[in-house]
Amino acid sequence: MQRGAWIVAGAVALVFAAAGAAGAQEVLPQNGAVGMLTPATSIMREIEAFHGFLLPIIVGVSAFVLALLLWVIVRYNRRANPTPRKFTHNILVEVIWTIVPVLILVVIACKSFPLIYREETIPPAELTLKVTGNSWFWSFEYPDLGVQVVSNLLPQEEAEAQGRPWLLAVDNALYIPTDTTVRVLVTSNDVIHSFAVPSFGVKEDAIQGRVSETWFNVDRPGIYYGQCSELCGINHAYMPLEVHAVSRAEFDRWVAANGGSLASVSPQAPAAAGALAPGPGAPAASPTR
Repeated sequence: MQRGAWIVAGAVALVFAAAGAAGAQEVLPQNGAVGMLTPATSIMREIEAFHGFLLPIIVGVSAFVLALLLWVIVRYNRRANPTPRKFTHNILVEVIWTIVPVLILVVIACKSFPLIYREETIPPAELTLKVTGNSWFWSFEYPDLGVQVVSNLLPQEEAEAQGRPWLLAVDNALYIPTDTTVRVLVTSNDVIHSFAVPSFGVKEDAIQGRVSETWFNVDRPGIYYGQCSELCGINHAYMPLEVHAVSRAEFDRWVAANGGSLASVSPQAPAAAGALAPGPGAPAASPTR
């Protein structure tokens, strides 16, 4: 009887996943595209805005330095200036090349430091997600809901048959609710991995014996992809992340289909991350924040 119930639950989960994939908007990298993937969080939109703010400064500084180099090459080569002047200091020039870079860095800092603070400060969360990197797959757990998911790369034949992107699609996608603050605990069972979803503005190293923390709040439904962003061995390129951001009702159905509890959740303060037990075979972990 119990075995039959699990089979039915598995079938329901597969049907639900297929329906969700069919109705959700995929955010995929495109050949020849310039720029970043469509942001799905306020933090990623701020990162994108900061990139747009910083790029003209970088281009301007690089163009100015290149112009100075070309001017020096043309104006002060041996043929154009056979008898060079001999001096060691120019107070005005030295003041300018000290003050101007400092002012540029201050302007950049005024924009970047508040963004870093918002990225690193974890707000009260409604859900806690534990992400564990393994060689070479991901395991996810909602400890408060009793849901565990193991996610592996979808074989190329299956991905092509289903019209899904190979090297990004997985056999068991992670589901998250939209408009919900999710606190993420990231660790590893072996080597160093990196949990990275570009559209969320999230990239956190997964280190054995340590628990790193990050967070996101996705405000638009869709299917988002990421990959392990730390060289972790021979199959590093085959550790994709597939995240389905869905409504709270769809998320609750996914939790139920995976044998989880639908107990109400309330915002949680970011307590010590070490309070969660590590996965099988992992040593005791200590929080990094």
